[in-house]
Amino acid sequence: MGLRRWIGTLTIAGFVLAPVGAAAQTKAAPPDDGALKTKIETRLKDSPTLKDDNIDVAVDHGVATLTGKVDSKAESARAARVAKIAGITRVDNKLEIDTKTTGTTGKSESTTEKVEKGAKKVGEKTKDAASEVGEAVTDAWITTKLKADFVNEDTLKGSDINVDTNNHVVTLKGTVASAAGRSRAVEIAKTTKGVTRVVDNLMIGPKK
Repeated sequence: MGLRRWIGTLTIAGFVLAPVGAAAQTKAAPPDDGALKTKIETRLKDSPTLKDDNIDVAVDHGVATLTGKVDSKAESARAARVAKIAGITRVDNKLEIDTKTTGTTGKSESTTEKVEKGAKKVGEKTKDAASEVGEAVTDAWITTKLKADFVNEDTLKGSDINVDTNNHVVTLKGTVASAAGRSRAVEIAKTTKGVTRVVDNLMIGPKK
């Protein structure tokens, strides 16, 4: 093979191989851990239910690790779903449930529990206000006081009692878990200041 022909063949081979090398160089690089971490943190802050929680994010070779505290198991699961973005191969969820906000059982407060706590606070404020004006007991004060007392009574846990006060006559409706609970509810109502009579329409059964 002549020298010129050999050089021509080498040149053509160079043109053929060049695109292959270029294609190899343009192959997509794996996602950057730092960029993934930033994206997950942004998504957590944008979540209405997670933005106020103390969640730390770490990403190592595509594995996201979540640490910190949230208010409930549902929020923990939601955070894990938020962190599972493109480029993340696995989410290691190490979030803890904050018992200060959910109670010792780790369960979030139900709507009923929140309402009962609200009634308790209102009852305490109403009682204090009545004391300041010389115990001016009204029907509304009696109703609120009884609801607060029922919430604090262990024998009435799981009960659903409706209190109606008219001219200081208290009518109790709804359900209680046991006969002992029914007797205790009537006793509390009868011994509440300002109550002249108690009408017992309570039934024993599960909470509706």
